[in-house]
Amino acid sequence: MSADGIETVGVVGCGLMGGGIAQVCARAGFTTMVCDLDESALEKGMASLKGRVRGAVERDRLTELEAEALLGRLTATTSLSDLAGCDLVVEAVTETLEAKRAVFTQLDAACGRDTILTSNTSSLSITELAVSTSRPERFIGLHFFNPVPAMALVEVVHTLLSDETVVKTVAAFGERLGKSPVLVRDRTGFVVNRLLVPYLLEAIRALEEGLASAEDIDRAMQSGCGYPMGPFALLDYVGLDTTLYIAGIMYDEFRQPQYAAPPLLRRMVLAGHLGRKSGRGFYRYED
Repeated sequence: MSADGIETVGVVGCGLMGGGIAQVCARAGFTTMVCDLDESALEKGMASLKGRVRGAVERDRLTELEAEALLGRLTATTSLSDLAGCDLVVEAVTETLEAKRAVFTQLDAACGRDTILTSNTSSLSITELAVSTSRPERFIGLHFFNPVPAMALVEVVHTLLSDETVVKTVAAFGERLGKSPVLVRDRTGFVVNRLLVPYLLEAIRALEEGLASAEDIDRAMQSGCGYPMGPFALLDYVGLDTTLYIAGIMYDEFRQPQYAAPPLLRRMVLAGHLGRKSGRGFYRYED
Protein backbone atom coordinates (compact mmCIF):
# COMPACT_ATOMS: atom_id res chain seq x y z
CA MET A 1 0.00 0.00 0.00
CA SER A 2 1.33 3.42 -0.90
CA ALA A 3 0.76 6.46 1.30
CA ASP A 4 -1.90 7.51 -1.16
CA GLY A 5 -3.75 4.28 -0.37
CA ILE A 6 -4.55 5.54 3.13
CA GLU A 7 -7.88 7.32 3.11
CA THR A 8 -9.62 6.35 6.36
CA VAL A 9 -7.82 6.56 9.70
CA GLY A 10 -8.96 5.21 13.05
CA VAL A 11 -7.78 6.65 16.36
CA VAL A 12 -8.32 4.69 19.58
CA GLY A 13 -8.42 6.89 22.65
CA CYS A 14 -9.82 10.42 22.79
CA GLY A 15 -7.65 11.90 25.50
CA LEU A 16 -5.16 14.71 24.98
CA MET A 17 -2.98 12.67 22.61
CA GLY A 18 -5.72 10.76 20.81
CA GLY A 19 -7.81 13.87 20.29
CA GLY A 20 -4.80 15.74 18.93
CA ILE A 21 -3.93 12.90 16.55
CA ALA A 22 -7.52 12.78 15.30
CA GLN A 23 -7.47 16.54 14.78
CA VAL A 24 -4.33 16.53 12.61
CA CYS A 25 -5.58 13.53 10.62
CA ALA A 26 -8.89 15.23 9.85
CA ARG A 27 -7.17 18.51 9.02
CA ALA A 28 -4.90 16.66 6.55
CA GLY A 29 -7.99 15.46 4.70
CA PHE A 30 -8.39 11.94 6.07
CA THR A 31 -11.76 10.51 7.00
CA THR A 32 -11.14 9.96 10.70
CA MET A 33 -12.97 7.72 13.18
CA VAL A 34 -12.29 8.34 16.87
CA CYS A 35 -13.02 5.50 19.29
CA ASP A 36 -13.08 5.56 23.07
CA LEU A 37 -14.77 2.76 25.00
CA ASP A 38 -15.66 5.23 27.76
CA GLU A 39 -18.58 7.29 26.45
CA SER A 40 -18.04 10.17 28.88
CA ALA A 41 -14.33 10.31 27.99
CA LEU A 42 -15.28 10.32 24.31
CA GLU A 43 -17.71 13.21 24.79
CA LYS A 44 -15.16 15.17 26.81
CA GLY A 45 -12.40 14.51 24.29
CA MET A 46 -14.52 15.50 21.31
CA ALA A 47 -15.63 18.68 23.08
CA SER A 48 -11.99 19.54 23.74
CA LEU A 49 -11.09 18.83 20.11
CA LYS A 50 -13.88 21.08 18.84
CA GLY A 51 -12.75 23.76 21.26
CA ARG A 52 -9.22 23.64 19.84
CA VAL A 53 -10.59 23.93 16.31
CA ARG A 54 -12.71 26.93 17.30
CA GLY A 55 -9.65 28.47 18.92
CA ALA A 56 -7.67 27.99 15.69
CA VAL A 57 -10.39 29.88 13.82
CA GLU A 58 -10.31 32.71 16.35
CA ARG A 59 -6.52 32.95 15.93
CA ASP A 60 -6.87 32.98 12.12
CA ARG A 61 -5.06 29.66 11.76
CA LEU A 62 -8.15 28.11 10.17
CA THR A 63 -10.99 29.61 8.18
CA GLU A 64 -14.59 28.84 9.08
CA LEU A 65 -14.90 26.68 5.96
CA GLU A 66 -11.71 24.75 6.81
CA ALA A 67 -12.94 24.18 10.36
CA GLU A 68 -16.31 22.92 9.14
CA ALA A 69 -14.61 20.57 6.67
CA LEU A 70 -12.24 19.29 9.38
CA LEU A 71 -15.07 18.54 11.81
CA GLY A 72 -17.10 16.99 9.01
CA ARG A 73 -14.42 14.36 8.49
CA LEU A 74 -14.64 13.21 12.12
CA THR A 75 -16.85 10.42 13.44
CA ALA A 76 -16.97 9.32 17.08
CA THR A 77 -17.75 5.80 18.29
CA THR A 78 -17.49 3.62 21.39
CA SER A 79 -17.10 0.39 19.40
CA LEU A 80 -13.73 -0.83 18.11
CA SER A 81 -15.52 -2.90 15.48
CA ASP A 82 -16.51 0.37 13.76
CA LEU A 83 -12.83 0.79 12.80
CA ALA A 84 -12.89 -2.40 10.73
CA GLY A 85 -12.72 -0.56 7.42
CA CYS A 86 -9.87 1.79 8.32
CA ASP A 87 -6.67 1.71 6.28
CA LEU A 88 -4.56 2.67 9.30
CA VAL A 89 -5.33 2.74 13.02
CA VAL A 90 -3.42 4.70 15.68
CA GLU A 91 -3.75 3.49 19.27
CA ALA A 92 -3.42 6.18 21.95
CA VAL A 93 -4.79 4.63 25.14
CA THR A 94 -3.37 4.30 28.66
CA GLU A 95 0.39 3.69 28.68
CA THR A 96 0.28 0.12 29.98
CA LEU A 97 1.09 -3.06 28.10
CA GLU A 98 -2.11 -4.77 29.25
CA ALA A 99 -4.42 -1.96 28.06
CA LYS A 100 -2.72 -1.70 24.69
CA ARG A 101 -2.66 -5.46 24.13
CA ALA A 102 -6.38 -5.67 24.85
CA VAL A 103 -7.06 -2.99 22.22
CA PHE A 104 -4.86 -4.63 19.59
CA THR A 105 -6.37 -8.07 20.16
CA GLN A 106 -9.77 -6.64 19.27
CA LEU A 107 -8.48 -4.53 16.39
CA ASP A 108 -6.58 -7.46 14.92
CA ALA A 109 -9.77 -9.52 14.87
CA ALA A 110 -11.97 -6.71 13.51
CA CYS A 111 -9.79 -5.07 10.86
CA GLY A 112 -9.03 -6.30 7.35
CA ARG A 113 -5.70 -7.96 6.64
CA ASP A 114 -4.39 -4.86 4.83
CA THR A 115 -5.02 -2.52 7.77
CA ILE A 116 -1.85 -1.10 9.31
CA LEU A 117 -1.87 -1.03 13.11
CA THR A 118 0.23 1.58 14.92
CA SER A 119 0.85 2.52 18.55
CA ASN A 120 1.54 5.97 19.96
CA THR A 121 3.42 4.48 22.93
CA SER A 122 6.33 6.57 24.17
CA SER A 123 8.16 3.80 26.02
CA LEU A 124 6.77 0.29 25.52
CA SER A 125 8.29 -2.30 23.17
CA ILE A 126 6.75 -2.15 19.71
CA THR A 127 7.90 -5.71 19.08
CA GLU A 128 6.07 -6.95 22.17
CA LEU A 129 2.88 -5.25 21.01
CA ALA A 130 3.33 -6.41 17.41
CA VAL A 131 3.69 -10.11 18.25
CA SER A 132 0.44 -9.97 20.21
CA THR A 133 -1.29 -9.63 16.81
CA SER A 134 -1.40 -11.87 13.75
CA ARG A 135 0.16 -9.12 11.60
CA PRO A 136 3.50 -8.11 13.17
CA GLU A 137 4.83 -7.17 9.72
CA ARG A 138 2.08 -4.52 9.47
CA PHE A 139 2.59 -3.12 12.98
CA ILE A 140 4.54 0.13 13.50
CA GLY A 141 5.22 2.55 16.33
CA LEU A 142 3.92 6.05 15.54
CA HIS A 143 4.95 8.29 18.41
CA PHE A 144 3.52 11.81 18.30
CA PHE A 145 4.45 14.60 20.69
CA ASN A 146 2.26 16.82 22.84
CA PRO A 147 0.58 19.08 21.82
CA VAL A 148 0.09 17.07 18.64
CA PRO A 149 -1.30 19.90 16.44
CA ALA A 150 1.75 22.06 17.22
CA MET A 151 4.66 19.62 17.44
CA ALA A 152 6.29 18.72 14.12
CA LEU A 153 8.04 15.50 15.10
CA VAL A 154 6.69 11.96 14.81
CA GLU A 155 8.89 8.91 15.52
CA VAL A 156 8.22 6.00 13.13
CA VAL A 157 9.39 2.92 15.02
CA HIS A 158 10.07 -0.28 13.11
CA THR A 159 10.91 -3.76 14.41
CA LEU A 160 12.81 -6.77 13.09
CA LEU A 161 9.48 -8.02 11.75
CA SER A 162 8.30 -4.84 10.02
CA ASP A 163 7.64 -4.94 6.29
CA GLU A 164 9.85 -2.29 4.65
CA THR A 165 7.02 -1.12 2.41
CA VAL A 166 4.80 -0.61 5.46
CA VAL A 167 7.53 1.45 7.15
CA LYS A 168 7.76 3.71 4.09
CA THR A 169 3.97 3.97 3.90
CA VAL A 170 3.69 5.08 7.53
CA ALA A 171 6.55 7.59 7.15
CA ALA A 172 4.83 9.04 4.07
CA PHE A 173 1.58 9.19 6.05
CA GLY A 174 3.39 11.25 8.70
CA GLU A 175 4.55 13.66 6.01
CA ARG A 176 0.98 14.00 4.72
CA LEU A 177 0.01 15.05 8.24
CA GLY A 178 2.50 17.87 7.96
CA LYS A 179 4.89 16.19 10.38
CA SER A 180 8.62 15.55 10.21
CA PRO A 181 8.99 11.76 10.59
CA VAL A 182 12.21 10.16 11.82
CA LEU A 183 12.81 6.42 11.41
CA VAL A 184 13.75 4.69 14.66
CA ARG A 185 14.57 1.10 15.54
CA ASP A 186 12.61 -0.50 18.35
CA ARG A 187 14.64 0.39 21.43
CA THR A 188 13.10 1.50 24.69
CA GLY A 189 12.66 5.29 24.72
CA PHE A 190 13.26 5.55 20.97
CA VAL A 191 15.30 8.70 20.17
CA VAL A 192 13.71 11.56 22.10
CA ASN A 193 13.08 9.89 25.45
CA ARG A 194 16.40 8.05 25.24
CA LEU A 195 18.09 11.45 25.40
CA LEU A 196 15.47 13.53 27.21
CA VAL A 197 14.72 11.37 30.26
CA PRO A 198 18.33 11.26 31.59
CA TYR A 199 18.49 15.04 31.17
CA LEU A 200 15.28 15.55 33.20
CA LEU A 201 16.37 13.11 35.91
CA GLU A 202 19.78 14.77 36.19
CA ALA A 203 18.07 18.15 36.66
CA ILE A 204 16.14 16.69 39.61
CA ARG A 205 19.38 15.30 41.09
CA ALA A 206 20.97 18.75 40.76
CA LEU A 207 18.04 20.24 42.65
CA GLU A 208 18.28 17.54 45.34
CA GLU A 209 21.97 18.37 45.79
CA GLY A 210 21.17 22.06 46.24
CA LEU A 211 23.12 23.11 43.14
CA ALA A 212 20.54 25.79 42.32
CA SER A 213 16.82 26.44 42.58
CA ALA A 214 14.37 24.97 40.07
CA GLU A 215 13.76 28.48 38.71
CA ASP A 216 17.47 29.16 38.20
CA ILE A 217 18.12 25.75 36.61
CA ASP A 218 15.26 26.40 34.20
CA ARG A 219 16.57 29.88 33.45
CA ALA A 220 20.08 28.54 32.87
CA MET A 221 18.92 25.97 30.31
CA GLN A 222 16.68 28.47 28.54
CA SER A 223 19.19 31.32 28.42
CA GLY A 224 22.34 29.23 28.12
CA CYS A 225 21.18 26.48 25.75
CA GLY A 226 18.26 28.14 24.00
CA TYR A 227 15.73 25.57 25.21
CA PRO A 228 12.12 26.83 24.97
CA MET A 229 11.36 25.33 28.41
CA GLY A 230 13.60 24.50 31.32
CA PRO A 231 13.63 20.92 32.68
CA PHE A 232 11.30 21.58 35.63
CA ALA A 233 8.70 23.45 33.59
CA LEU A 234 8.85 20.56 31.11
CA LEU A 235 8.56 17.95 33.87
CA ASP A 236 5.43 19.68 35.16
CA TYR A 237 4.02 19.84 31.64
CA VAL A 238 4.67 16.16 30.86
CA GLY A 239 3.59 14.98 34.31
CA LEU A 240 5.87 13.71 37.06
CA ASP A 241 4.00 10.40 37.22
CA THR A 242 4.47 9.92 33.48
CA THR A 243 8.19 10.68 33.76
CA LEU A 244 8.55 8.24 36.68
CA TYR A 245 6.74 5.53 34.73
CA ILE A 246 8.88 5.97 31.60
CA ALA A 247 12.09 6.13 33.64
CA GLY A 248 11.13 2.84 35.31
CA ILE A 249 10.63 1.11 31.97
CA MET A 250 13.95 2.45 30.68
CA TYR A 251 15.82 1.43 33.82
CA ASP A 252 14.36 -2.08 33.63
CA GLU A 253 15.57 -2.31 30.02
CA PHE A 254 19.08 -0.86 30.33
CA ARG A 255 19.96 -1.08 34.05
CA GLN A 256 22.00 2.11 33.74
CA PRO A 257 22.15 4.67 36.59
CA GLN A 258 21.17 7.60 34.37
CA TYR A 259 17.67 6.08 34.06
CA ALA A 260 17.16 5.51 37.80
CA ALA A 261 14.47 7.77 39.28
CA PRO A 262 15.77 10.19 41.96
CA PRO A 263 14.14 9.86 45.41
CA LEU A 264 12.64 13.37 45.13
CA LEU A 265 10.71 12.37 41.99
CA ARG A 266 9.28 9.29 43.70
CA ARG A 267 8.22 11.25 46.78
CA MET A 268 6.57 14.01 44.76
CA VAL A 269 4.53 11.45 42.84
CA LEU A 270 3.53 9.73 46.11
CA ALA A 271 2.47 13.13 47.47
CA GLY A 272 0.29 13.74 44.40
CA HIS A 273 2.41 16.61 43.14
CA LEU A 274 2.24 15.57 39.50
CA GLY A 275 2.70 18.91 37.76
CA ARG A 276 0.16 20.95 35.83
CA LYS A 277 -2.45 18.17 35.90
CA SER A 278 -2.65 18.26 39.70
CA GLY A 279 -2.03 21.99 40.15
CA ARG A 280 1.32 21.47 41.81
CA GLY A 281 4.67 20.02 40.80
CA PHE A 282 7.97 21.85 40.90
CA TYR A 283 5.81 24.94 40.43
CA ARG A 284 2.27 25.82 41.56
CA TYR A 285 -0.57 26.32 39.10
CA GLU A 286 -3.71 28.18 40.14
CA ASP A 287 -5.88 26.78 37.34
